[in-house]
Amino acid sequence: MNDIEKILITKNKYLKGSIFINNDKKNIDKDDYMIKNMSENLAFKYQKNKNHNKKKLLDDFKNRFKKYRQDWNQQPESCIKNKYTINNLKEKKVIPLCIDIEVASICDLACPFCYREFIVTPDKIINDKLCYRIIDQASELGVPSIKFNWRGEPLLNPKIYDYIKYAKKKGILETIINTNATNLTETNSKKLIDCGLDLMIYSFDGGTKKTYEKMRPGRFKKNTFEKVFLNIRKFKEIREKNKAKFPFTKIQMILTNETINEVNEFFENFRDYVDNVSLNQYTERGGNVDELSEDEKKKYNQLLEKNKLPNGTAYMRDIFGNISVSTGREPCKQIYQRLLITYEGKVGMCCHDWGASHTVGFTDDLAFDNFGDYKKVAENVKKEKPGFELLKEAKISKNYNNPKKKIDTIKDIWLGDELDKVRKKHINDKSEDVPICSKCTFKDVYKWSRK
Repeated sequence: MNDIEKILITKNKYLKGSIFINNDKKNIDKDDYMIKNMSENLAFKYQKNKNHNKKKLLDDFKNRFKKYRQDWNQQPESCIKNKYTINNLKEKKVIPLCIDIEVASICDLACPFCYREFIVTPDKIINDKLCYRIIDQASELGVPSIKFNWRGEPLLNPKIYDYIKYAKKKGILETIINTNATNLTETNSKKLIDCGLDLMIYSFDGGTKKTYEKMRPGRFKKNTFEKVFLNIRKFKEIREKNKAKFPFTKIQMILTNETINEVNEFFENFRDYVDNVSLNQYTERGGNVDELSEDEKKKYNQLLEKNKLPNGTAYMRDIFGNISVSTGREPCKQIYQRLLITYEGKVGMCCHDWGASHTVGFTDDLAFDNFGDYKKVAENVKKEKPGFELLKEAKISKNYNNPKKKIDTIKDIWLGDELDKVRKKHINDKSEDVPICSKCTFKDVYKWSRK
């Protein structure tokens, strides 16, 4: 532990490394909570009415959930270790553990750290037929989890409550959303409880009004700390009033230079109003060496020399000021874990491929000719139209892959040639040969050394 770490941990009584230490009120473990309250899971309730042996059914649900959570890390690790390709996945019946459906690509905020600031993202919502079709396919395949968002704010799609309820009727174990809570009105809160949402993750950066409003400015109108804070507090009251167990609520803050000094305030603000409070280390690796201070550059160059690495090697600077250099690449777990589907039906291989620039398949013909959606946003950005002034750096992302224009099921795409090509590159230490992967800034796909 260096001096900066000691100072930060001393100053922030709830922070140790990048997790909370809370002696007064223990964070609730999400998975334990889900299992303990499985009898309240709406998917179970729907099937309970059709089943005579309710105890056995409940045990089955609990065991399925346990397996899903165990598989979340074990499945990709095993697939990578054993270098699984299409035939292995078919033989072992390996399925995606989560389907991310982008019910809304539009967002009402313009956070300075978001990809939206740099990559053009259409202000659209998904087509009903496409969304229901994907849910049907996920259910038939046995996918345990569906996350109803990717790039945008899901509560900007008024149909999201119908989609979640339909997924629960189809037996999906866990339904999830990430939300900025700007639209978490009392009415919408009740709908989220009634439709069977299992997990709601709040994204909230800053422990004070000043920092929060700097980190999460509104696109179309001013976004205020007080409004969102009240929405989150009110949701807990509504859930308790309705005697509901779900959704489980979690709030997370990204640790940046702006937020690191507000850990205590962040925790104190929300500890009584959500089930789990957490911090996330900013997950992007560094890019431009010129962004480093003189002392950091000196450390960087020493690491390059010691590890016999060339100038320009990827580096990472954590929130404590530590510099690490990349000594190689790691295979990406997501290609054995999930699929991500955009509002128009493009299938992306990874949540960090924000523009779905390396498309691995299509679930709808809406995706075949949708360049106009992106072009329109680019034009609005250029003209600085209302709602686009803060996105002035956004550019249309380059297209890195051109799969055959045909509509496939998510099973066909999961076991398809396009994704298999990517997997083969990753498991054979050639991820740099995949253009979009070579540019990846996600720290978990690099090997790091601080020595």
